[in-house]
Parts: sequence; structure tokens; C-alpha cells
Amino acid sequence: MNPDIDALKPYPFERLAALKAGLTPPAGLAHRPLTIGEPQHPPYQAALDALVQYQQEFARYPATTGLPELRQAMARWATQRFSLDQLDAEREIIPVNGTREAIFAFVQASLDRGRPARVAVPNPFYQIYEGAALLAGGMPLYLDCNADNGFRPDFDAIGPDTWREVQLVFLCSPGNPTGAVTPMADFQRLIQLADKYDFIIASDECYSELYLDEQTPPPGLLEAAAALGRHDYHRCVVFHSLSKRSNLPGLRSGFVAGDAQLIERFKRYRTYHGCAMALPIQQASIAAWSDEQHVRDNRDAYREKFAAVTDILAPVLDFPRPEASFYLWPAVPEGDDETFTRRLFQEAHVSVLPGSYMGRPGVDGINPGSGRLRLALVDELEPTREAAERIRQLIERG
Repeated sequence: MNPDIDALKPYPFERLAALKAGLTPPAGLAHRPLTIGEPQHPPYQAALDALVQYQQEFARYPATTGLPELRQAMARWATQRFSLDQLDAEREIIPVNGTREAIFAFVQASLDRGRPARVAVPNPFYQIYEGAALLAGGMPLYLDCNADNGFRPDFDAIGPDTWREVQLVFLCSPGNPTGAVTPMADFQRLIQLADKYDFIIASDECYSELYLDEQTPPPGLLEAAAALGRHDYHRCVVFHSLSKRSNLPGLRSGFVAGDAQLIERFKRYRTYHGCAMALPIQQASIAAWSDEQHVRDNRDAYREKFAAVTDILAPVLDFPRPEASFYLWPAVPEGDDETFTRRLFQEAHVSVLPGSYMGRPGVDGINPGSGRLRLALVDELEPTREAAERIRQLIERG
């Protein structure tokens, strides 16, 4: 077996299950989980209808590159959403089975084991970045995201010698778990550093369509590149998904887009990987990428929920002002995040994720997730509001 497997850390939800083992919550209270980022809003119906309409297509092998109509639908959406002059559907985009699979695979395809291979990741972070780096023979470089830096990585804090060992930088905007949005200037600063030190930028933008201010959608990496006149998106790739945008996490459908040379080599890797998207799923994806009204309706539902929950929790919890995604990132009112999580489950039958499970000790030895919680506001309004009320009541009891 690959010895690098031994370097993988327990997944956060595995640790959470162990933390809650043996606890007995109140029998009269229904469980209110705020843990996994799995949307519970209704999935986009036209996509489900397409699965039925094209079900006979399961009898055919799909191509790695997907249907031309699918790539064109994805390219049209990205071009309009991020104000791009163009995105070549033949050379600069490839369908993938969700961003999790694609992120992992991209790291395996992109790292050069023949030289130092550091992979910079925001800290705290989505665990796939770390696991993919370790299994590709790389070494994660944790970039602390805390209140002092607006919960965004400080690229200027990295010295030249370290940058020379970096082959890949991950961004996540809007951020998981912090909800922070990367400004255009930060994207462009990182592009300049990539030119100087020769690394790839991989921007995970799967939460890009869940934002609270309808007039201010989060910018993206390709948008920043285009604003610099880099219409070939050199060194840049982005990851997008229907999981959050269209409430279709089980569809496992997304895309990777950007630098045509990187996409071409990734396409070659995927040909051997054997992970082409089934044709009925491609048809469902065409329907989802081609409609914006259901996405606007989805944002409206999240806005209503965020407003209700923040009104309830703001008097008792300190958290950054939500900008995007569907997470809250509050500091625990007292004690540590694991103790508070156990108490919340045992006394209020509400599950949350300790923030320390999503981070690693940084250069100062401190885990920037410690003392915080990730609350995933993914359920419908009333169950989520009830969970928030229980959290507040528990804090007020002391």
C-alpha cells in the first residue's frame, strides 16, 4: 500500500463522531445538525426531470471531455458570471464529477515529485487540499486565516525561499469555513507572485453563487486574470459545482476551467483515471447551468435564513459578518470548541463542528480554528432557526 496513506489525518466528521460517543441528548428534542455542508433546499427540478428523460443514456459510455453542449453551457455561464471576454469550451474547460473529486485529481496530475513540492492552503481549510497534497508526495504549507487578516491568507508573510518551493496554491472563495470573500486585488497579487515564483493557482469557487448582497457577487480568479489582460488565464484554474448553486450535491457535477495547457494535461490524466460523467447527469447539468432564476431563489432563501439566525445569535456569539457561503464561524463564548460542542449536543441536541477540526497548528504553533465553531445553515428555515434558539438558550443559561 502507498505509505503516504499513513500521513492522512482523521476526517473531521470521524473525529466528531468520536467526540460525541457515549453522550445522551435529551430524548424530547429532535436532532438539529449544523455539521455537514449538504444543502437541504429542494434540488433544481428541471435537472431531475432531465435525469428521467435521458435515463436510457446510461447504456452508453461517456467521453472524458463530456458533451460539447455541456462544455458550451458551462462556458457561457462562466463567461457571463465573471465578465470574461471568452472561455474556449473546447480547450479551457472540462466537466468533472464534483469539485471534491476534481481537486484531488488535479493535485495528483500537477505536482512535480522531482523537486520540492509545497502546496499552500488556507488554514483552516477543506480537508481534501491537505489529503491530496500528501498523497501526491507534496507538503502542505498552512496559511493562517484569522480575524487579524480578515480570515484570508496573507501572501506577503511568505518569504522568497518558501515561495520557491511552492508548486500549487489553493484558494477557497467564498471560504469554507469562514465565509470570507477574496477581493480582486488579492487574486491579482497572487497572480503576480505566481509569475515570479512559477506556481499554479487553484481557486475553489464552489460557494460563489451563495452571497448575501445581490449587487455584489464575489469575484473569481479568472475574472481577476482577465482584468489584468491575461485572457489565456496563464497558471490559473478554477473549480465550480452544482452542489451548492442548484442544491444538487448528489449529482456530483462540476467543472474545471482556465489555462488551456493545464486543462490539456489534466484531461490526459483523466482519460486514464476513468472518471467521465454519465450522460444523463450531463444532460441534467446542462439544464442547471442554463438557468439563473432557481439560483436567485436559492440565494433569497439563504438570505432569509442568515437574517433570522444572526438576529438570534449576534447577542451571544461573536462571528465575522457573513458575506457568502452558508456557514457561520463564531467564537465559542467560553472554554474550548470541543467542550462546547459536546455540551451543545448533550444538553440541546444540536450538532456543530469544532473549528479546530478544520485547521492545523500554524507557524506560531496555534491552530487558527481553535475556539471557533462551524455552523452549516443548510436546512430549511424553521429547523435552522430552532437550532439557533437552542444555542442561544444554552449560552444564556451559562
